[in-house]
Amino acid sequence: MPLIDIIAGARPNFMKIAPIIRALEARQTAGGTLRYRLVHTGQHYDARMSGDFFAQLRIPKPDVNLEVGSGSQAEQTAAIMTRYERLLLEAPSQVCLVVGDVTSTMACAIAAQKLCIPVAHVEAGIRSGDWTMPEEINRMVTDAITNWFFTTSEVANANLRRAGIEDERIFFVGNTMIDSLLANLPRLRQPPFWGELGLQAGGYFVLTLHRPANVDQGEGFARLLAAISTGTRGLPVVFPVHPRTAKTLRELVEVPPNVRLVDPQPYLEFNYLVRSAKAVITDSGGITEETTLLGVPCLTLRDSTERPETVTIGTNELIGTDPAKLGPALDRLFAGEWKQGAIPEKWDGQTGPRIAAILERLFTDAAESKSV
Repeated sequence: MPLIDIIAGARPNFMKIAPIIRALEARQTAGGTLRYRLVHTGQHYDARMSGDFFAQLRIPKPDVNLEVGSGSQAEQTAAIMTRYERLLLEAPSQVCLVVGDVTSTMACAIAAQKLCIPVAHVEAGIRSGDWTMPEEINRMVTDAITNWFFTTSEVANANLRRAGIEDERIFFVGNTMIDSLLANLPRLRQPPFWGELGLQAGGYFVLTLHRPANVDQGEGFARLLAAISTGTRGLPVVFPVHPRTAKTLRELVEVPPNVRLVDPQPYLEFNYLVRSAKAVITDSGGITEETTLLGVPCLTLRDSTERPETVTIGTNELIGTDPAKLGPALDRLFAGEWKQGAIPEKWDGQTGPRIAAILERLFTDAAESKSV
């Protein structure tokens, strides 16, 4: 039976692999031919960034943990490649399936391809055009050496075609992040600080920030927080603090009083906050997909996005990184002038099963061609 390595390294990956694992297990139960090996690189090793998500999303314990730990991007890339190469030399798989755009995605794809193991990339083809973002470099490198491309949108398909990728290697399957969200909507639950902060549905904002352009310079970060505080008109702003952001926050003299700092939240609690918020202010890409599905207004503090469907179809708007642009956007929100948004094509909760079916077909076709 062919063995698929499913790579997970960081928090954004976990929501994306869970539906694929469920779909492969369902096909195994029905007599399917594929096996999988879950490889955790250890890029996110903190329990709040990793362990909680595995438990809440019901992801099985990894078969292998490379335990690379902290370090610069180059150090993590080297450690992941070295340790994953060692695993493949000792126990090779037949395909390396990577998701998203974190360091682990690129590093494992390179290590596999150098050993002539084909690579399948879930969430292939998305582009922001911003080479200052490490994720953009990861996407471009991974797609340059990918064999099979699983995409979330027609925009991503077009990006791949412009790069010379043949249609027979592109599979428009939908969005596994949305699979996870739809599957867990009935299980979302209030975080323990809900009552303590006096939160009420529709009466607070959710804030997430971690991009270097927004958080690495203390003075600029302080101006941004002040603009958020003013623009939200005294409503609570719940701010789960990313470890990167925490470093700069410690250097600030003070944080506006309505900006309420909390620890990084597990999946079920975080999406409860998002679903019940008046709006989300973020510089994350994945959260804009979740707000689009949930119909929650989203203000993205970036100049570009790799998920344009969240803007053209969904509830997201690009505000940019200039704090002065935030106030007018929030004024429109309070005036009830925010767009309603719609759900992009194939964001229907069936992406995992589509991927599993295609992988099984690819291996069946390959086996049949060898037997001829």
